Amino acid sequence: MPKLYRDFDTQAQIDAQYNPSIALADASAPGKHFVAQATKARATLKNHLDIPFGPTVHETLDIFPADTPNAPVFVFIHGGYWRAMSSKDFSGVALGLQPLGITTVVVNYALCPVVTIAEITRQCRAAVAWTLRNIAQYGGDPARVAVGGHSAGGHLSAMCLETAWDTDYGLPRDPLKAAVLISGLHDLQPLRYSYLQPMIQLDEHTVRHYSPAANVRTCPTPTWVTWGGAESSEFARQSALYHAAAQALGNPTELRAVPGADHFTIVHELERSDSPMAQWLHQHLQA
Repeated sequence: MPKLYRDFDTQAQIDAQYNPSIALADASAPGKHFVAQATKARATLKNHLDIPFGPTVHETLDIFPADTPNAPVFVFIHGGYWRAMSSKDFSGVALGLQPLGITTVVVNYALCPVVTIAEITRQCRAAVAWTLRNIAQYGGDPARVAVGGHSAGGHLSAMCLETAWDTDYGLPRDPLKAAVLISGLHDLQPLRYSYLQPMIQLDEHTVRHYSPAANVRTCPTPTWVTWGGAESSEFARQSALYHAAAQALGNPTELRAVPGADHFTIVHELERSDSPMAQWLHQHLQA
């Protein structure tokens, strides 16, 4: 009997790997944490909310400026498997970066199934392009912009690294200073057979052209490819697959898990200034 995908016989087996809420005692706990941290960030940090970067109502971003002028910038793209959450759920990522003198931009985008993953990718690329062109108005340094995201946001951040910034946007070919891909989905194929398929509606074209690991281009942007040490083996495989493809082209990527973190607590790294992730960004945005 043929396998459903790779070594998986059933959808249940794939769902067990890709539904990180299954193992939680309280599936609502991560969302409650993110909302509390986001509320704290908006209440305590200077911010500019709901800045439009594109023509639709969903294409907005929230900016949390650093106190110092001409500050480096981190553009964060949220997760939610392309079909849930919003920028407002992840304002908390600025809590660890603002004290380090980093301006944080949190991107909002339209969700599946109203739009496709292709359209979400376009929106996130447009948000990064807007940031590169406009962040100086908010005290940011357009020459020191990093991108990063979690889960679906890790996928979208990887797609940003594969963008033809020069030919498509009239920007420098490699305008980004650093990237961090957190528990990213770099091979979309298994998700076609998962509980997510009715919402994200993957087809062969999308899998082929929007799986980052299959579309890596030569890129000099230093990139940390990471996942939580307590995550499923498939999330580890996803990161390793992308890293191997990038390394084959000589791209400067490093592959390193966050010990003990699960699919949700790994985001907490950005909420703490002393975390390895916040410090990695700080280091790579200084030069």
